[in-house]
Amino acid sequence: MAFHWLSAVLVLAAFVMSPGGSEQQVYSAAKDFDRQFHEVLGLTVFSLTLLRFVWRAFAASPQLPSTPRWMNRISSIVRGFLYALLVATPVTAIAGAWLEGHPLTLGILGNVAPMVPEAHAAGQAVAKIHTILGDAVVWLAGFHAVAALFHHFVLRDEVLLSMLPPQWRRRFPGV
Repeated sequence: MAFHWLSAVLVLAAFVMSPGGSEQQVYSAAKDFDRQFHEVLGLTVFSLTLLRFVWRAFAASPQLPSTPRWMNRISSIVRGFLYALLVATPVTAIAGAWLEGHPLTLGILGNVAPMVPEAHAAGQAVAKIHTILGDAVVWLAGFHAVAALFHHFVLRDEVLLSMLPPQWRRRFPGV
């Protein structure tokens, strides 16, 4: 549950802090703080996603509220796409930056120089893919949030409540 909510907040923050635009704009002095902060947030999301995979490999799956089979199937598909995007988006950011010849920012830990030979045109193409994937994460996460709200307010089931900490659930008795 903590992985879920922390990832959601960090993805939204990374999206908002994205400097966006051309390579010259992204790496301009005026956008340097935004870019560095965006990179640190993205790497944090990536690290959390990898930790989440390890956690899921060893921890028992949470008991989910009863829903129709087709809803469970759609939920699994959306979750799979979200996980794929949470891995692919930072990987394309790293690859795009390095291929363009830019270091990767690790915040107070410093920078990591490119570990691949510069291939600027390929880096620009990968950077465009990163932008598309970043938009896709936000859209799919938004769909995911709307579905949770639909469960809560229309279906009046416990799907949304099941993703809240137990002490918060007591504040919302009944659906």
